[in-house]
Amino acid sequence: MSTVDTTLSTGLPAGRSSKTAAYYLAFVALGLTSASLGPTLPDLAENTRSNLREISYLFTARSLGYLIGSFLGGRLFDSKPGHPVMALMLVGMVATLILIPLMPLLWLLIAILLLLGLAEGALDVGGNTLLVWVHRHRVGPYMNGLHFFFGVGAFLSPLVIAQAVLWSGNITWAYWTLALLVAPAALWLLRLPSPLAQKVSQGGPAGQVNHRLVALIVLFFFLYVGAEVGFGGWIYTFALDSKVTDETVAAYLTSAFWGALTVGRLLAIPIAARVRPRYILLGDLVGCLVSIGLILLWPHSLAAIWAGTLGIGLAMASVFPTTISLAERRMTVTGQVTGWFFVGASAGAMFWPWIIGQLFESTGPQIMPLALFIDLVLALAILVILISYSTRSVIKAEEH
Repeated sequence: MSTVDTTLSTGLPAGRSSKTAAYYLAFVALGLTSASLGPTLPDLAENTRSNLREISYLFTARSLGYLIGSFLGGRLFDSKPGHPVMALMLVGMVATLILIPLMPLLWLLIAILLLLGLAEGALDVGGNTLLVWVHRHRVGPYMNGLHFFFGVGAFLSPLVIAQAVLWSGNITWAYWTLALLVAPAALWLLRLPSPLAQKVSQGGPAGQVNHRLVALIVLFFFLYVGAEVGFGGWIYTFALDSKVTDETVAAYLTSAFWGALTVGRLLAIPIAARVRPRYILLGDLVGCLVSIGLILLWPHSLAAIWAGTLGIGLAMASVFPTTISLAERRMTVTGQVTGWFFVGASAGAMFWPWIIGQLFESTGPQIMPLALFIDLVLALAILVILISYSTRSVIKAEEH
């Protein structure tokens, strides 16, 4: 068979292209599940006879599961074939999606969300790690593509839920429809051979693990992902409690956020091939602060909420994949290293939505943009330290 026959129109060898497409489909599935909690939060509270303060523990449970899944997943992908592990996690997600709307007690629902988070965390680590192993130093545009397809799933999720609720009158078929959409990704992954694990070498700064850099990235992800999950999870309830819109438009706001995130990741693919990661990240964080500032200043203006939602979605779009690309340029990204990144991300996703939920009813809905503004200011400060340290480390290594 000739080289032309084994290369797809993307310019990738057929094996790499098939694996990349499988990871993209898996991340559509991940997006579908990740964005499902926010629009269904009031219904889940009603199902379990819980108030908003109590139901906010679902974010905590899911993020704790995500943290555990990330920690264990990093080690699994370093020692086991990656595709069967990813397929198993997808099957676990299908099972939990089927069970969620059937839980009449809050503690049972919390347990199911913990398991869902565990499967999501391991799947997230796997997709990011295996994509780096497939594409190595050329991973930048493909990493943005991976997270673009996560955004596709997250954008579609509230729309699927809204239509299923209109059709059936409750959230049961909404979750079951999501389960049906997640299942095909597991079957596709099982058909493909897993990529070989990347090992740590001793040559050069990019061939080693820089533990201080890992710690800074973990802290940055704690802050950034907390803002992303906090906004995506609470914008629906914020819009309703601010009395600026109804349930349907609030669901569309959630979709608009994930839709803007998706469009931003598509736009970031050519940008990632031409602009250094540090400049992209600095621009992203400034855009996030401006956008959340609009909502903070004019919380009762639907126009300001729409503008802030679209703006923060666009600005957040490339933060996560670009940070992974920055790490890949500075050191070897093993499954364990990626796992630690997601531990930080999971901790942030657990803490920030939880703290918003604890203060939401007593302080009012304005706590959401205020908490996220403080979060993003801290994230920008850590990013500046991270960029400065990583640049000095590379210069010092080259001098020796």
